[in-house]
Amino acid sequence: MQAAVILSAAEYQHLTARLEKLEQAEAARRTPPPPPDQVMTTAQAAAYIGLSVDALLRARRAGRLPGVRLNERDWGFMRSALDAYPRRFRRPTVPAQAA
Repeated sequence: MQAAVILSAAEYQHLTARLEKLEQAEAARRTPPPPPDQVMTTAQAAAYIGLSVDALLRARRAGRLPGVRLNERDWGFMRSALDAYPRRFRRPTVPAQAA
């Protein structure tokens, strides 16, 4: 034999709203975390963004693009920072032609 509980309409709506919030919180908790941001070397970042290595390093020195120190000589760049780099600073690179 099952037990029956009689609720008022307001109390039923309150409980169903609370249950929905709990289900949403559980679903949000189960979603996998975003993948870690990729650090690219200076050459990889320059090719990815379409700048020369010198232009990329100038942008870092000017503060337009944040860099990450890889070692005493080399810089790295986060892919998210490269994706957020304003398009007005990007110029297509043209390979130098041999004379």
